[in-house]
Amino acid sequence: MLELKNIWVYYDKKPAVRNVTITVDKGAFVTILGANGAGKSSTLNAISGIVKVKKKTGEGLKGEILFKGEKISGLEPERIASRGIIQIPEGRKIFPILTVRENLHVGAYLQRDKKQVQRSLEKALVLFPDLKDKLNAKGRELSGGQQQMLAIARGLMAQPEVLLFDEPSLGLSPLLRQHLAEKIKEINREGMTVVLVEQNARLGLMLASYGYVLENGELSLQGKTADLLNNEAVKKAYLGV
Repeated sequence: MLELKNIWVYYDKKPAVRNVTITVDKGAFVTILGANGAGKSSTLNAISGIVKVKKKTGEGLKGEILFKGEKISGLEPERIASRGIIQIPEGRKIFPILTVRENLHVGAYLQRDKKQVQRSLEKALVLFPDLKDKLNAKGRELSGGQQQMLAIARGLMAQPEVLLFDEPSLGLSPLLRQHLAEKIKEINREGMTVVLVEQNARLGLMLASYGYVLENGELSLQGKTADLLNNEAVKKAYLGV
């Protein structure tokens, strides 16, 4: 469904992602792991079109990103979103002065079928019942965990085919982290293709079925998550074992 082929991402003259190739099958749950500055978020942002795949600033495209066989690298973010790839950003980035209901309807901005929007809203509230009694509350009035739920629910309102998660557990308590992990797993079980960037390597490996490890912008390891959990280099670098 989603292919990254030898992509490069530069910020000014410094490479953040170097020659990375990643494949995501339909319905798969893939995690991208690595330390701070490894290029994880830059990879997600390249998929979303927030940053461009280039060899160097000012140069042409280097590598390509395909979605369902069609090239999307070089497209603007809104066009990529309209094709069915939605990113849940790091730090939630909900609209603090809008109500929960308004935030959710912003997620459905590209949808024209009002009945389908209502069905999506009902489905999101079944998945995140904590939001049901908060529909008229401002986004800023929610707890951190509720804001993360809202960010995910807002993404689901767009009826995506692929969800990209950027550090969803950041800043959450262990209990909330586990609760959120179960919800993301449930979303995937219902058929959603998921790509998860997560600094908590153990969490990412426990949730996903396949993983990629980035170091200094380069792909250093990949494989089934069960194998990566038992990999000595992964255990030493990311699992504290």
